[in-house]
Amino acid sequence: MAEQKPNAPARDRYAIRRSPGPHPSGVHQVTEYQDPGYTIVGNHLTQHRSLSGLAIGLAAYIQSLPEGAPVDIRTLAKRFPEGRDRIAAALRELEAYGYLERVRRRTDDGRVVTLTISYNNPQATRARRARETAEQAKRRTAVEPPRPSPDPARTPTPVPNPPRVRTSPRPVRTEAPRVRAEPSPPPPEPRTRAHHSPAAALLANLRRDDPRLLLSVRDIQRLTPPVAAWLERGATPDAIRSALTTTLRHPAALLAHRLTELLPPPLPAASPIDPPRDRPSPLQTCDGCDRAFRAPAPGRCRECRHPAAAESVATGPG
Repeated sequence: MAEQKPNAPARDRYAIRRSPGPHPSGVHQVTEYQDPGYTIVGNHLTQHRSLSGLAIGLAAYIQSLPEGAPVDIRTLAKRFPEGRDRIAAALRELEAYGYLERVRRRTDDGRVVTLTISYNNPQATRARRARETAEQAKRRTAVEPPRPSPDPARTPTPVPNPPRVRTSPRPVRTEAPRVRAEPSPPPPEPRTRAHHSPAAALLANLRRDDPRLLLSVRDIQRLTPPVAAWLERGATPDAIRSALTTTLRHPAALLAHRLTELLPPPLPAASPIDPPRDRPSPLQTCDGCDRAFRAPAPGRCRECRHPAAAESVATGPG
């Protein structure tokens, strides 16, 4: 019994399997001091229950980049092993939950580029903008002078009615008939429902130009037919947006008034001599390179659909 066993395991091997802390399983954090060059990411992003792991990783990577760094789909596909389709889907997830915003801008030389805005805390940004809007509304009401209260010293004292004296009847005066004000015309209605979806999207995006233009669902449903009538008569979305976005006190009522009173005339019928002019397709964001191009539906640009033809045209013969 006292004989030693040389093949018995050492005691320190069992110590490795012991729990490093009070929790027997799960993650164990080893925190070290880091030099300058780190990024603070909130738990609302890293522990988001609806975002995929790729979307969370892309959001953390984009937040760690310096200002002005390229974050288009083609650049991210070169940086990470995932393909363009998965990266494009992850960016759409971040855009849906408010962590990214892609805005199309036109440069001085006429090119259309995509500006990507990254929000490290979308909820805090929305709350701050709401507070700023409320403060602006308070300042506007504070600037307006209050109505003067009636001065009791200047208020005239009522005079008792004098006794009535019977006089001869006066001739009856015939008054001219009052001219009634013409009723306001009804809001315009489109002939088809082809422009209802872009009209509703235009009204919903007016709040980006002016925070006070945050319309309710009922107001958007009421104002969609007049905007669709404008689009049906050839007005561009930029022209409608510039006609509606000004200083407002009652947004929905003033928009309804302007859509009715400033309705452009219908387009004249095309003569048989003049060929019909096709309306340009709307701008779309390429799912392959994140550049803006004109197409009737979202998808890929010509260079991403046919990369071999684009390279041969760029290099040229020989």
